[in-house]
Amino acid sequence: MATKASQKTAKKPTGGTIALNKRAKHDYFLEEKFEAGIALQGWEVKSLRAGKAQLTDSYVLLKGGEAWVMGMHITPLPSVSTHFVTDPARTRKLLLHHRELSKLFGAVNKKGYACVVTALYWKQHLVKCEIALAKGKQQHDKRATEKDRDWQRQKSRLMRHNS
Repeated sequence: MATKASQKTAKKPTGGTIALNKRAKHDYFLEEKFEAGIALQGWEVKSLRAGKAQLTDSYVLLKGGEAWVMGMHITPLPSVSTHFVTDPARTRKLLLHHRELSKLFGAVNKKGYACVVTALYWKQHLVKCEIALAKGKQQHDKRATEKDRDWQRQKSRLMRHNS
């Protein structure tokens, strides 16, 4: 029979990233990040535990004083899709504080920012969504970023080789 202390450690969910939007870092200058809760259905949480999420073309739609995630794809598990009518690309509501929402609305409407989803991760037993205010990159900015990344990689190889 297990003690209470060992039961608590055994039940802790493993923290970690569910999905990343690497394309957002390539296409945008990410300036300010926010952590938001996300309203999910039961089958979606089960699919996220299995790592069945894709954020590639997802973005945040700000409408009616609320924030909604568009384009996030959560693939239903085969065992669940027989019981429910599932929509993998449905619009999901983001849960943010009022002051965070007003900051997002102001930046998107006045300053010309876009709001993109950058990551989906576990925080204890809850699913959190990292969103960021972003400015679009021009083609020459993307090339410069890639050039800097290659130089950093080459520099670290040279330092490792010289040591």
